[in-house]
Amino acid sequence: MILKGNIIFTSTPEKFDTYPNSYILVIDGKVKSITKEIPKGYTEEDVKDFGDALIIPGFVDVHVHGPQFYNSGIGYSKELIPWLNEYTFPLESKFKDIDFAKKAYEEFINELCKVGTTRACVMATIHKDATNILIDLFEKSGLGAYIGKVNMDRNSPDYLIENTKDSIKDTEDLILELEAKNNKEQLKPLVNYIVSPRFVPSTTAELMKNLGNLSEKYNLPIQSHLDENRDEIAWVESLHPEVNSFCEVYEHYGLLRNNQTIMAHCIYNKPEEIELLKKYNIMVAHCAQSNFNLSSGIMPLRYYLNENISVGIGSDVGAGHTLDMRKHIISTITASKMYWVDNPKYLPLSISEAYYLATKGGGSFFGKVGSFETDYEFDALIVKDESTPEMFSLEERLERFIYRGDSKWIKHRYVRGNEY
Repeated sequence: MILKGNIIFTSTPEKFDTYPNSYILVIDGKVKSITKEIPKGYTEEDVKDFGDALIIPGFVDVHVHGPQFYNSGIGYSKELIPWLNEYTFPLESKFKDIDFAKKAYEEFINELCKVGTTRACVMATIHKDATNILIDLFEKSGLGAYIGKVNMDRNSPDYLIENTKDSIKDTEDLILELEAKNNKEQLKPLVNYIVSPRFVPSTTAELMKNLGNLSEKYNLPIQSHLDENRDEIAWVESLHPEVNSFCEVYEHYGLLRNNQTIMAHCIYNKPEEIELLKKYNIMVAHCAQSNFNLSSGIMPLRYYLNENISVGIGSDVGAGHTLDMRKHIISTITASKMYWVDNPKYLPLSISEAYYLATKGGGSFFGKVGSFETDYEFDALIVKDESTPEMFSLEERLERFIYRGDSKWIKHRYVRGNEY
């Protein structure tokens, strides 16, 4: 497949790579070259010519709660724990009804497709059958995802709490069922399992230990929440006085896997927790919009980047009020500016840095994803500006799409070279 257009991406955070009016050659779903002329051995008939449109990498959402899509946009007068109790848990309990789950997850995935998210790390609910539905729908959609059934066996409402042994068994059943399906595929599967304890307060020591064992046994990644809210942190300290920090609880139970763990929020990490993030090469899911909405705080993003900690961007829907990653790029930049006001040695993010986090940065959790460098998987959006693009540079056109564009500007969407 050969596509022609204005190609723009970020191989590094510092600047955009731009290839105006160029060709990109894709073989077996991977980028092979970008050239100014039609690659040798091909003709114009082989080219999909998108004219003056932008060809950009698809967006990667490294932290999103699929079942909370219906609640996005409400309840933001509350902080985290009251918000969970009054809004999130009642909604998630409805997913025991598989008809409700199917309808809700279809709408969630349709919206992801619409806004140009090509890969996502998704938390489901405690319900095994509903999680299977979510996995099936993602497989049919053509999008890439890590999906995990949420685990929670304490400090949860009676209508949304698991028996510990059932939680472990249901998780292993889902792992094995998805593994069996994926083993039938000749190609690397697009949908994979990720172990997903909700957070320390809702998971007992026995459950955390067993989830750590399952992660090791099946070589699976892990996703959870860390240091999002001060009340949450105090709660963890009261539950685990024998451990020095929130993050150390995860380490103690084998839930920090090297290069295979995402921790969302990370607003109030202690110095010793920062060292654990570095030790295990943990990816931080920066959820700036969610942090604003629930009055959680501002994550010290520039500090983490200076410390070479991996960072991706998460929508955290429903605490975030939109799945559109363009809006989360904006929130990321805004948060960095507000943090800089009181911490002037930590400079705000540039547009290229924030865009990098939403593409190649988060994409690194999936492998070679989020860039158009050689051998990267071709996840792409074809974006057609709707007014006077000739007035602006390619960088300005992309910035303008992020700040004031519309998902209607996205005319085509590709994952691993396949249009969906």
